[in-house]
Amino acid sequence: MDAVVKWTGGMQFVGRADSGHAVVMDVAPDAGGTGSAATPFELMLLSLAGCTGMDIALILKKQRADFSGFEIKVHAVRSDEHPRRLISAELEYIVRGKGVTVEQLRRAVDLSHEKYCSVSATLKPGVEIVSKVTVIKD
Repeated sequence: MDAVVKWTGGMQFVGRADSGHAVVMDVAPDAGGTGSAATPFELMLLSLAGCTGMDIALILKKQRADFSGFEIKVHAVRSDEHPRRLISAELEYIVRGKGVTVEQLRRAVDLSHEKYCSVSATLKPGVEIVSKVTVIKD
């Protein structure tokens, strides 16, 4: 896998990986940017949630769990000192549907974090990742 990130002015960068899709990055005005895009740190959190979310959606579909909505909330804690690394992340998985049980969702979350999600596996050695599951029946 290859990627390239190019500076576009100010503190904004545009990255492209093998898929060819562009990702814009920036920082807030108080950090010298314009706030025009997500920060690299935010993209890391979104990558974690997206990676596990895709695993979980696939697992639930294979289980023939009938769900109509799926949301992942991420709460991150960073160190106060530079580099302001990620210390912990809590992911709350909220699934809406009439055919999903808490047990199914918990099993899917566990499989993602323990076996399938490459982002989670990459972060785990130095980051505490915890999860919470909620099922809302339609």
